[in-house]
Amino acid sequence: MATKVKLSYKPAPLLPKTDSILVQNEMFSKLFGKGENIMVIGVTDSLFFEKDNLSSWFALEKNLKNKDGVENIFSITDIITLAKDTLTKKFVAQKLFASSNLPESDSLSRLVNSLPFYEGLLYNSETHTYLMLITLNRELITKVNRIRIINGILDECKVYEKNTGNQLHYSGLPYIRAVVAEMIKFEMFLFVALAVLATSLILYFLFRSFRIIFISLVVVGTSVIWSLGSLTLLGYDLTLLTAVVPPLLIIIGVPNCIYLINKYHHEIAHHKNKMRALFRVIYRIGSATFLTNLTTALGFVTFVFTKTQILREFGLVAFLNILGIFVISLIIIPFFFSITPLPKQRHLKHLNRTTFKQAISRIVMTVYYKRKWVFVVTVVTIVFGLVGASMLKANGYMVDDVPRNHPVQRDLKFFERHFTGIMPLEIVLNTGRPNGFQNYSNYQKIDRLQKELEKYPELSKPFSIVELAKFARQAYYNGNKKQYRLPGPFERAFIMSYIPRSIGVSDMYAKMVDSTGQYMRIMYNVADVGSQQMGVLFDSINNDIQQVFGSDSKNVSITGASVVTSYGIKYLVHSLTSSLFLAILLIAIAIAWLFRKFKMVLFAIGINFIPLILTAATMGYFGINLKPSTVIVFSIALGIAVDNSIHFLTKYRQELYWTGFNVKESIFHAIRETGISMIYTSIVLLFGFSVFIASSFGGTKSLGLLVAITLLYAVVTNLFVLPSILRQFDKPKPSKPSVDEEIVLEMSSGFDDEI
Repeated sequence: MATKVKLSYKPAPLLPKTDSILVQNEMFSKLFGKGENIMVIGVTDSLFFEKDNLSSWFALEKNLKNKDGVENIFSITDIITLAKDTLTKKFVAQKLFASSNLPESDSLSRLVNSLPFYEGLLYNSETHTYLMLITLNRELITKVNRIRIINGILDECKVYEKNTGNQLHYSGLPYIRAVVAEMIKFEMFLFVALAVLATSLILYFLFRSFRIIFISLVVVGTSVIWSLGSLTLLGYDLTLLTAVVPPLLIIIGVPNCIYLINKYHHEIAHHKNKMRALFRVIYRIGSATFLTNLTTALGFVTFVFTKTQILREFGLVAFLNILGIFVISLIIIPFFFSITPLPKQRHLKHLNRTTFKQAISRIVMTVYYKRKWVFVVTVVTIVFGLVGASMLKANGYMVDDVPRNHPVQRDLKFFERHFTGIMPLEIVLNTGRPNGFQNYSNYQKIDRLQKELEKYPELSKPFSIVELAKFARQAYYNGNKKQYRLPGPFERAFIMSYIPRSIGVSDMYAKMVDSTGQYMRIMYNVADVGSQQMGVLFDSINNDIQQVFGSDSKNVSITGASVVTSYGIKYLVHSLTSSLFLAILLIAIAIAWLFRKFKMVLFAIGINFIPLILTAATMGYFGINLKPSTVIVFSIALGIAVDNSIHFLTKYRQELYWTGFNVKESIFHAIRETGISMIYTSIVLLFGFSVFIASSFGGTKSLGLLVAITLLYAVVTNLFVLPSILRQFDKPKPSKPSVDEEIVLEMSSGFDDEI
């Protein structure tokens, strides 16, 4: 099944399918058609209309039309002029570049610049920048063929670049998705390799044993195969998030191995009896390891309860496979140790490594004699953290994950500079009746609204039937550029009657008015200014709509991909914030189930709030925005960070029974045994998550960096603050062990006597 996993080439909306904004956008897309199959090519060339350069542009367009998957092309060389036929009282659509005997370049340039209808849509006269819009087959661009189609287009573009010396720039959803899909595939293999390399080096440094490395790699290798196989079995494709699961399992699985191996080595060093050691590993560490895997998995399963498909898939696959890696490690590790010789003395040296022993000793001394300082530093740190957390801002961008120096981002900025971006923002007027677009008052209101919206630098020039009416008026007055304005009420009747319903290859009419004539659309492009500023922009546009349309403003809707994405980011941030509280609740229930004491739940959960606050503070102080790729960190980090608390509290509780409820001695034994494992696993997790910093995606990079920072805070908190709180406030009363604990203790004692 793992070999059958497929890359996702389909868009994954952030809003749930039932959301009114998404439903409205889908409805208007059916009326006017979607723009998700259009690729955009742009070039800046002051000599564009020179014979050689223009010929190269013609050749590029001709060659691209013959490419598989290309359905239509519209560029500056395809623009249409309207010629007035007074006999038939119709406008005749004529291609400006139809004749082979074209005038000189200066005349051509003046002729193009005399058509303001296309200014800002296909060309920018000030910067000499020109566009080519390529319509691709909708079916093919949602399949693996997309890569071949895009690469074929790029190959032809390289020929043009070589012939002219001009650099072409690319954008549009098909192009961006194809590039991102290839990056996802490459990075999944890269991170698996980096995670294996990083964890192997750390394991060798800690244990000095190739056998340990081999056993650990068998465990995590099996889990990686399971994760890819489960994607296929569940019918999911490989997305930006699910591609993170395989390397994530390697990073999470190795600490499982460390806790089990470290306990085994402790037991061998103590009594050198393999069967007794394996018994104690399974019974004393097995339950704690299960709970740590469960709490980690619960940090992911909360995403299943969001209504965003890509997050639900990620949460379910991660949840199932994190529980799966517990099963794998608890079967494979004891099995290997049962059939292999006892570890040699050099393999046990890590238990007595001077550096770690000194570190543990300092921790014990601090907990015993400097608890007040621990509490003072903790309080100051929390206050410092809360101040930083208050600086957090929620803001995301439409192509947030792609790095700023990547060609996709650079080209996007190119189109923003010359055409105010390419992200669609649409305003749709419901006239309330078929052919309502013929009502002249609607033209006047739309024209007033367009003039109001000129004050926003984030918006491009509008594309609407009002602009077409201005174009028609200019044509009626023999192409006089000064006549490019809305026809008056007396002119409109005969000027608009000249316009045919289809005026050439672009079918512009169909993009402006639906087939019934009830809906009128104004199309803008908007710059990627971030969800926070985008929300302010939408509110301002709504206010302008209310001023222009008055009581009819309820019939005007703002829609488009930019609106869906912007509201999707806000929705996702809100959903993920809610999922964090759900993760806290589920983890608390799991801890309560294990320890049967509310106090232990407070210790485990409360202590691990501190790392989350400090991570939020780090984001606030360094200006890292709260967005989907960073909000996701908190649920994941909490699930992993609480693992150290569970291992420590489990060992502490076991020692209480062995020491007759002597808190001081129990803390000493718990720190001595679990402290080393906590340091080891934290090193693995810290370096393991750090490999994600090598990602080209901002979201993946943020995931790696922020989780690593959170776990660094967490290990310090669990080694110093948790034992200090137990030493100061835990006053356990001697009591009989629970049924499960009593069974384990009796079996352990009986097994030891029998051996």
